[in-house]
Amino acid sequence: MTTGERVRYGGLLAASVVLAVFELFFLPLRFDGRVLPDLWALPFPITAVLAGFTMPWLVVRAGRIKAKASVAGGPLYIWLATLFAFVVVAPGGDMIIMTNWRTLLLLAAAVFPATVKIGDILAAATKAAARD
Repeated sequence: MTTGERVRYGGLLAASVVLAVFELFFLPLRFDGRVLPDLWALPFPITAVLAGFTMPWLVVRAGRIKAKASVAGGPLYIWLATLFAFVVVAPGGDMIIMTNWRTLLLLAAAVFPATVKIGDILAAATKAAARD
């Protein structure tokens, strides 16, 4: 990788960390009248939708730098490591990860599409290698 590619890749990894923290902290958002309008305190896990769009995009961008699973999956691995870090060593001993369906939705919405994109990148790389 060239220096420019390393800088771009580092930016993608940094964006993954920032997105993981953002998505985790705003996961408990509800329609309870505090931040959002009052609609019977319904949960509003919009960050799971955000994760569903951003993680595959980050994986595709990393795959354009180098079509290898460890490079293309780097943003996903860093995202998962960031979530795991907040489970194990939460600041002040607080529990940040909720143990309910929204956490599972966040994980599924981010990991499944990103994993599919990693498979697409590897398939394209294998196809290109077979042509050469």
